[in-house]
Amino acid sequence: MGLWGFARNEETFNSLMSAYAGKGRHYHSQEHIVACLRHLDSCISQVANRREVELALWFHDAIYKPISGGNEKKSADWAATFLSENGATGDEGARVHRLIMVTEHNVPTQTKDESILVDIDLSILGADPQTYDLFERGVRNEYKLVPLFIYKKKRAEVLESFLERPSIYQNEPFATEREHQAKENLRNAISQLLGRA
Repeated sequence: MGLWGFARNEETFNSLMSAYAGKGRHYHSQEHIVACLRHLDSCISQVANRREVELALWFHDAIYKPISGGNEKKSADWAATFLSENGATGDEGARVHRLIMVTEHNVPTQTKDESILVDIDLSILGADPQTYDLFERGVRNEYKLVPLFIYKKKRAEVLESFLERPSIYQNEPFATEREHQAKENLRNAISQLLGRA
């Protein structure tokens, strides 16, 4: 949290760590944030505003209640408040807020930084099949209160929305290293969800 030259903000760091360690987080956990930050390192030369993208990654799943809406907005609001309280400009707060909001994955990205952050957040889709299977199990566990027949239908719709895109990833190294595997993983998962396997 020292990217802006802010004070250490240990209280906020501890609050974030506590949030990501919350009960019921089987995928959207501390491990997910660590993985995202590692992926950021792999493409950092392409990022225009590193500190904003990094902070957005730290906060993007901070609020995560699977059955309630508005998680991204609540997470983005927390990040924007944190920035404002620590002397960042309004423009910086607005950009970080927007970076987090694009992880809803329902609107086109508008900047390179946004597209890179989305690629990072979706990097798990192109993982090896065993890792991807653990991801799917983790998401199901997070939504375990949803009846299975409803979950399967809704989850398949989400995964199909990614397959319908011209491409899942917009930037390197994700496009070269993960696009093909991501499509294969998604097709297999959809088949299993819809009983086609």
